[in-house]
Amino acid sequence: MNSEKADKEMLLDIKDLVVNVDSKEILHKVNLSIPYGETQVIFGPNGGGKTTLLMTIMGFPRYQVASGKIFFKGNDITDMSVDGRARLGIGIMFQRPPVVRGVKTRDMVAACLKKDNGEELISELAGKANMTDFLSRDINHGFSGGEIKRSELLQLSAQAPNLVLLDEPESGVDLENISLIGSLINNLLGKVHPIRERTNSGLVITHTGHILNYINARTGYVMFEGSIICEGEPLDMLNTIKEKGYRECVKCLRK
Repeated sequence: MNSEKADKEMLLDIKDLVVNVDSKEILHKVNLSIPYGETQVIFGPNGGGKTTLLMTIMGFPRYQVASGKIFFKGNDITDMSVDGRARLGIGIMFQRPPVVRGVKTRDMVAACLKKDNGEELISELAGKANMTDFLSRDINHGFSGGEIKRSELLQLSAQAPNLVLLDEPESGVDLENISLIGSLINNLLGKVHPIRERTNSGLVITHTGHILNYINARTGYVMFEGSIICEGEPLDMLNTIKEKGYRECVKCLRK
């Protein structure tokens, strides 16, 4: 495999990626490609490297690329800064985002917008996320699990990234909120359009698989001990995991 060249048909193209965290190798020669307009999902046990992969794609400094390449829109972003990747069109929703005291949610949403004088748009996006009453509050301070997820998706909606990275979007979300979470994600991914007309793609980490009842993922992967060991149809994979556990995926021949 030529790790120095991007596939022009892919929005994201990861080639032979090896990643260290605190001098320990966590990801081992990971290869993953996401076409324009496609949503993919990653399953895997805790500590398997899923969040490390998302953090590395986003460019957080703690996650050091030892070898391999990350291409986005045909550009080599392996050594690009977090803000550079965000400006290029990558956005992330954290599993456990921090509380930010002294910064209002409205100000963060405004900072994510790509245009000035966006008060009307902020109000519109907040309304869709059922976050209007939270705009004047400090980011995530006193928010419930569902409110935190909606806050994250509100910020992503303002950013309007082409690649949406979602780390367990259903985690801590009750049944009343998960349908809205799914709707917001689908809006971000442009699911109202046929896949051939979409320009946005998603990479979703899920443990429970509940989010798959609300968003349609085309390809699923199992990540185990820092490697992608299996690929297939997401709901089929989820059913196998529920019945037989991740060890069964180690034996999977669909690689």
